[in-house]
Amino acid sequence: MSPHRAVATAPVPEPTACFSVQASAEPGVMPRVLELFAKRGLIPSCWHSTVGPSQDLVIDIQMEGMERDQALLLAAAIRQIVYVEVVLTSEKRMLQA
Repeated sequence: MSPHRAVATAPVPEPTACFSVQASAEPGVMPRVLELFAKRGLIPSCWHSTVGPSQDLVIDIQMEGMERDQALLLAAAIRQIVYVEVVLTSEKRMLQA
């Protein structure tokens, strides 16, 4: 037998970029946010939105396979949308076994 063995390594899971967008509850905000993904040929993995009692809109978006640099650029673009007040970003990765 050869002293060199092939070592199988588990593939590194791709990150999921997470965005939390807080804005005024205006009708044009959601399509403008979604347009920024569509212009890049992206479909969010998860999209959840709610309107609170004080007429604030919260959109939580997840995008599987998006690297940090691209997520930061996209977040900066979302911040430029009229009525958007805050954009928070985070990244989640699955733990390797």
